Amino acid sequence: TSRVSTNEVANAKRRLSLTFDNRDRVDVALATNMISVGLDIDRLGLMVVLGQPKTAAEYIQSTSRVGRDESRPGLVVTLLNLHRPRDRSHYEHFTAWHDAFYRAVEATSVTPFSPRARDRGLAGVTVALARLGCPELTPALAAADIIQHRDRLEFVAQALCDRAMSHRQKNSPDDESLPELVKGETNHLLDKWQNEAEERGKLQYQNEEGGANPLLRDPLDPEEKGHKLFKAQRSLRDVEPTVNLWLKKPDDFD
Repeated sequence: TSRVSTNEVANAKRRLSLTFDNRDRVDVALATNMISVGLDIDRLGLMVVLGQPKTAAEYIQSTSRVGRDESRPGLVVTLLNLHRPRDRSHYEHFTAWHDAFYRAVEATSVTPFSPRARDRGLAGVTVALARLGCPELTPALAAADIIQHRDRLEFVAQALCDRAMSHRQKNSPDDESLPELVKGETNHLLDKWQNEAEERGKLQYQNEEGGANPLLRDPLDPEEKGHKLFKAQRSLRDVEPTVNLWLKKPDDFD
């Protein structure tokens, strides 16, 4: 998860892969629905699902983590709660639902290149394409070198423009202008990146080494003037800052 280091995650996956005769093996592992993707370990063969997940896709993906070895089928045991309406409904239609559960998979709620998707993802993608596509900008402390190589980064805006063009819907006036809109926003980000490098001198992509200012900021970092454009997602779970709520009671006392 995002709360532990990559090394710890890799070690946990290594131990899960160990066979029963190894002393460092894992006999029982507790997990959340985060295992629904990215966990491909053939040894796993028995899963107990506590309660019915909210979505069919989540249920299918999570339970697919066991029985991945074709020579050893997996077993999934679902423990449903009588007092939860969703669990009770699935219990009553258990066989019929499992016979055709793929048709219950929910449609994705993310629209490619929507305004909010661009707000959250365009900066990170722009910097990644520039860093990977221009060797001079690849080193961790080379973010300020955009000053010398800005003219070579036109391919970044064009690549995203072409990608947006493939998502256009026919007979949609808004989508007709989408490719050029994405191209303009990308060029604006590149120009702001260049201005940032000229103002600060030393610039690195993130807090990696030295005392140079980072270009990319975490979404949960405090707001800083001029840096809102370069907030990049690091986790698909933390998409918004925490919001405090104050409840006002009818008697005017908080």
